[in-house]
Amino acid sequence: MAERRTASDGMSGLEPAAEAAALRAELDAANLAYHRDDAPLMDDAAYDARKRRLAELEAAHPDLPREDSPTGQVGAAPSEKFAKVRHAQRMLSLENAFAPEDVAEFLSRIRSFLNLGPDAPLALTAEPKIDGLSLSLRYEGGRLVQAATRGDGTTGENVTANALTIKDIPQRLDGAPEVLEVRGEVYMSHADFAALNAEGAERVFANPRNAAAGSLRQLDPAVTARRPLRFFAYGWGEVSAPLADTQSGAIARLAALGFPTTAPRLCHTLDELLGFWAETEQARATLGFDIDGVVYKVDDLGLQQRLGFRATTPRWALAHKFPAELAWTRLAGIDIQVGRTGALSPVARLDPVTVGGVVVSNATLHNEDYIAGRDSRGAPIRDGRDIRAGDWVQVYRAGDVIPKVADVDLTRRTNPEPFAFPETCPDCGSDAIREPGDSVRRCTGGLGCPAQAIEKLRHFVSRAAFDIEGLGAKQVEAFYADPELAVREPADIFTLAARDEGRLAARDGWGPRSAENLFAAIEARRHVPLARLIFALGIRHVGEVAAGTLARHYGTWDAFRDAVDAAAPAAARHRAAEEAVAAERAAAQAEGRRAALAAVRKAVWDAAPLPDGAQAAWSELVGIDGFGAVAAEALTAAFSAPAERGAIDRLLAHLTVEPAAAPQTAGSAIAGLTVVFTGTLERMTRAEAKARAEALGAKVAGSVSSKTDLLVAGPGAGSKATRAAELGVRVIDEDEWLALAQG
Repeated sequence: MAERRTASDGMSGLEPAAEAAALRAELDAANLAYHRDDAPLMDDAAYDARKRRLAELEAAHPDLPREDSPTGQVGAAPSEKFAKVRHAQRMLSLENAFAPEDVAEFLSRIRSFLNLGPDAPLALTAEPKIDGLSLSLRYEGGRLVQAATRGDGTTGENVTANALTIKDIPQRLDGAPEVLEVRGEVYMSHADFAALNAEGAERVFANPRNAAAGSLRQLDPAVTARRPLRFFAYGWGEVSAPLADTQSGAIARLAALGFPTTAPRLCHTLDELLGFWAETEQARATLGFDIDGVVYKVDDLGLQQRLGFRATTPRWALAHKFPAELAWTRLAGIDIQVGRTGALSPVARLDPVTVGGVVVSNATLHNEDYIAGRDSRGAPIRDGRDIRAGDWVQVYRAGDVIPKVADVDLTRRTNPEPFAFPETCPDCGSDAIREPGDSVRRCTGGLGCPAQAIEKLRHFVSRAAFDIEGLGAKQVEAFYADPELAVREPADIFTLAARDEGRLAARDGWGPRSAENLFAAIEARRHVPLARLIFALGIRHVGEVAAGTLARHYGTWDAFRDAVDAAAPAAARHRAAEEAVAAERAAAQAEGRRAALAAVRKAVWDAAPLPDGAQAAWSELVGIDGFGAVAAEALTAAFSAPAERGAIDRLLAHLTVEPAAAPQTAGSAIAGLTVVFTGTLERMTRAEAKARAEALGAKVAGSVSSKTDLLVAGPGAGSKATRAAELGVRVIDEDEWLALAQG
């Protein structure tokens, strides 16, 4: 039997929301320690593992991403010890890859974005990824005028005086553009690092990267001058004139100007890229300095410009990291934790073992299928080997702070009983069901389940939601359990002061001042932006990005609420139709006949008339680009459930919701317009066109409705063009679109 575990057991990092919160806290602390304080809390493999796991969680659970998530940030805020420098162009980080499949996907995405066929030539550079401290050097008129650390990517620290002491950094350039920002890495060789520690420097450094960062960020340049720092140039920022037409040509130009470079190799196939990675990994120990992987970049700078950037990473570059470590240990037991959406999450309790330099005692087991040795479709994983308490298991940390169990050693198995996944909630006893197509079993207790209620409250007060100063996860749990304070739903937070009667100030750890501060912080949150409110509701599949999308689309709370209410009958009909289709598909497969899916779906939709406006509201909701039927069903279901809707209505009675601000993009002809793309675009891919439209302040929708302002139709436009004609929507071709997009 599984042990009874709930969200209130204090095991942060186990259920997705709690694990994400723990990861963010660790990564925030690690970023400050690494980038600002030069005192890393963990090695690079451990940091990469945590950041990748957080990215996986945020991708798998759309309700988890936050504006301040470390996955959307670069570096850390600059230290107050140094003057601040605002970079003319942001210093971004790189997307990470850990397997050949990731590199293949990277190439596939590039080809898809650029509409390049599989045989079209595509050159990339490959070079070692130096493990040092990023530095930007600004030259004007050939003279070094400023050196700055990366900082948070936008603002760094002015370390010009220190950089002038590094011999690899030229102080004057001949033949350079009038303005040239050279980007590179400050590092220390293994030999110099060993000598520095051996000669008894002011402090003993843990590794060469730490030593390089600490040496560069000295308040006294004389100290930096005594340290054996080196520099590699790998790129550039602002330039008054192009260095070359290609990445490789630009790096060669930097080398000709006197900068040490890694001399990137030009590759044309996946095999060549992976071959360079393998060759570099084998030579890693002989290089004389630390590297932690290989960087691939599209060579053609024109293609780089077309590919552009995401929030923190370029689309045209990838860091292929070296692998993490593995370890074997005994699985002492399997516990179950209940999360905010009712998900029952299995957690492995391990005999402590060191993996990648960190002692771990917990690991995620994902879900009941993973434990049973199968994937969500029933296909075997680990050759069908299940996982049981007492097993010896292989643990790795390639993507997790709570590591993963990769394999099991059947030769050492002593437990004859497979693990029985619970079918009732271990916290409230409600049925735990697994819906068709869902890999997770969920408690049906809703807000009546204490574990779910506590997690929903924790989410509500989280940083990207209401962010109430002084009311964090621990306070929420304490207030929930206290019968006098009785904070059981979000509305209770806003009635706390009126109900308190001095009780809070009398509790341990509180006093009159702290209680007053909390009440003031709560009062300040009675005015809330629409996007924050939607996110704070904690609706499954409606994360921070989706909440922002919905807020921009509907503008006000009343419009949003009315649209969701109007769409609810059609959402229920859609769900019934899809369930009927799934049943028909299964029956037809069992009987060896052809499934009549279209007829079944139509029969359900036509069974009874829908209320006026329901179909149009549903079509508009699912037509919002990036917001599909699954999220729309979850949203309408939450608003239709009496308990959940009651909690929402009670909350809104205490709030003033600020409308979403309309896009303000100066000079853009399409800012604020809703644009739909259809047919084949011949001069750019659909993905590139959407990215361009959003950058210009437009809203991109997936289907045509009465609210569509513009349909961009290429060859092969079908039903969307017909629908646009019926609604009187303006239709333009690709040439007209490009003219608008270029201003």
